Amino acid sequence: MSESYLQQLGQQAKAASFALANLSSPEKRQLLSVIAQSLQNATDTILAANAQDVAAAKNAGLDEAMIDRLLLDEPRLNGVIADIAKVAALPDPIGREFDSQLLDNGIRLCRRTVPLGVIGVIYEARPNVTVDIAVLALKTGNAVILRGGKETLNSNLALAAAIRAGLLAFGLPENAVQLVDNPDRALVTGLLRLDQYVDMIVPRGGSKLQRLCAEQATIPVILGGIGICHLYLDAAADLSRSTSVIVNAKVQRPTVCNALDTLLVHQSVAKRYLPQLAAVLTAQGVKMVGCEQTRQLLPAYDIIAASDESYATEWLSLTLGIKVVADVDEAIAHIRRYSSGHSEAILTDDITTANHFMDEVNSAAVYLNASTRFTDGGQFGLGAEVAVSTQKLHARGPMGLEALTTYKWLAVGDYTSRS
Repeated sequence: MSESYLQQLGQQAKAASFALANLSSPEKRQLLSVIAQSLQNATDTILAANAQDVAAAKNAGLDEAMIDRLLLDEPRLNGVIADIAKVAALPDPIGREFDSQLLDNGIRLCRRTVPLGVIGVIYEARPNVTVDIAVLALKTGNAVILRGGKETLNSNLALAAAIRAGLLAFGLPENAVQLVDNPDRALVTGLLRLDQYVDMIVPRGGSKLQRLCAEQATIPVILGGIGICHLYLDAAADLSRSTSVIVNAKVQRPTVCNALDTLLVHQSVAKRYLPQLAAVLTAQGVKMVGCEQTRQLLPAYDIIAASDESYATEWLSLTLGIKVVADVDEAIAHIRRYSSGHSEAILTDDITTANHFMDEVNSAAVYLNASTRFTDGGQFGLGAEVAVSTQKLHARGPMGLEALTTYKWLAVGDYTSRS
């Protein structure tokens, strides 16, 4: 049953991808405008469906971080819809020709960007992802098969229905965007092996989902979305301006992958700076997990003892790891050991130290005097993102339009035969 269901989804997606592949840029902009209006028209239905999901999550005892991730109230929904216009306005990456050359054999050769075809995306409790991915896929001429988490099934069904209605209204196959409407986990494994139809898998979720996809997929997988993010406070940092950046990185939205997990503090400033930072963090409701030196410097606070396990944890909550380090090299060594390769930052006014840190830390995004919260497709000017890739092949960091394209070689001869 599940195999035939997935085969049908795959066949329908592949057929729809052919209808999308050669849409013009103006047609794509118009299509996304129609979809935005369709979502706006369905606002009441979408919010009611999300309220069902949130109520069920609370009854199931899910934690506040998870509930925050699945919540789609009216301001958030309006923001998601507004972002569609930003994606629509971006330059179309499809159809660009580059590396044109005339070979010695008389062949004129170039490369042209084309859609990947069909993208499968497996994600958890973020209904906005349904819209973000569908819009990016359609902008690049790709069909998409979506498998969201069971916690957001009602929300995702309502969002997908509105998007599919927009496709139909524009005269395109509604199966360009399909949602796996059954929470059976066996369908995840089946989707990972649908290589006859699906060209790329993007998992957006925790380490268990990432590992499952890496081990079970017969399709190329883009790994990412796990952010064990670090910020190193150097001896030469402007301490009067550092607190706001640290608080922003940790507190603004602690349940997302670009939130700060571990603060590394140079030992020469730890004694005078950590007490004032701890006061601010405590007022913001942040729990601290610290090394022995941190705990000695903050006797008035209930600091949990840090461990290898805590340093390797993506908190996704108002919890912050703190470690005092001897210098920038110890900070770099710690990051190399525990980082997931997502986002790291340094606060310093010493340009030599800054350059050393940015050269030696090889995560997808490395910041000087800025919050890790900027690792986001919208903040990077990509309009939205499919995921944040922490691997090094094909795509890295926030995956926008370019990451959903490939290219083909075009060769033009004059009845040319190879000698």
